[in-house]
Amino acid sequence: MEPAEEQDAGNHTLLSEFILSGLSSRPELQHLLLFTICFIYSMTLIGNLLICMATAHPTLHTPMYFFLRVLSFLDISTASVVVPKMLVNTLSEDRSISYLGCVTQLYCVVFLASTEWYLLAAMAYDRYVAVCRPLRYPAVMSTRACLSMVLLSCCSGQVVSVVQTAWVFTLSFCGPRRINYFFCDIPPLLLLSCADTSRYERQLISATVLVIFTPFCLILLSYTCIVSSILRISSAESRHKTFSTCSSHLTVVTLYCASGTLIYLQPKSSNSQEAKKVLALIYTTVIPTLNPLIYSLRNKEVKEYNIYTFLLKLSTSHV
Repeated sequence: MEPAEEQDAGNHTLLSEFILSGLSSRPELQHLLLFTICFIYSMTLIGNLLICMATAHPTLHTPMYFFLRVLSFLDISTASVVVPKMLVNTLSEDRSISYLGCVTQLYCVVFLASTEWYLLAAMAYDRYVAVCRPLRYPAVMSTRACLSMVLLSCCSGQVVSVVQTAWVFTLSFCGPRRINYFFCDIPPLLLLSCADTSRYERQLISATVLVIFTPFCLILLSYTCIVSSILRISSAESRHKTFSTCSSHLTVVTLYCASGTLIYLQPKSSNSQEAKKVLALIYTTVIPTLNPLIYSLRNKEVKEYNIYTFLLKLSTSHV
């Protein structure tokens, strides 16, 4: 993709970079933001790496924990695409990002977010088979089937990302180069376009339905069947255990759905850009930090093999 053209005083020059405004332009908040984002990013890396280590235990080589490891990897990747550049911009007066850098960042964010949504749907299907079809679970959720689901999620995310990124950067950008955001995303880039984007906005809403609402409907259908099966379980302890396992996943889905839809269903609404910044921060940095906490607190097996627990047992044995 070639850089778009920018009109300046009647002459056309190549637009080689954008300016990211960041989370806030107030100097007195920069140090607080730097510390907060550093802390959140550190917790994201540590928490998700611990999930990967905990679920690598031989007794946890099951489809649910395999999907959880992939989810943790996607969370680390999403935060790493956004946060380091945001930290550099917070420390530096130069908040520019090259045209190619903006293309790459947008592609990665859309790819990771789309892949994660399809993966969440695969995780819901895994829970449906485990609860509603337990006798067929080993055959249906085989290693090959799990790998195929992850590969399909990645391929679907790839298609969505290529289409969305290519479409955005075929638009012509004019006027200010400043993106009122802390990373390159579709809604703030649309605000910079001097072309009619109504057709693209309709296409983006359709893509949002495809990427978010279609998996969400499949997830709701899976959990409707799961709840129906749970209510038929006679043992209260078994009902509680099954519900606890599923509620972690449902909590994560709700957080993603709420923030994602509010960002992309009104892509060119300029009066809500500050609110969208907060939602995007939650989507790209806060939720990846919360995921390990949600799954650890609600899952007995993950807590048992968490590295913190292992270190605690090790230190106690030496006392």
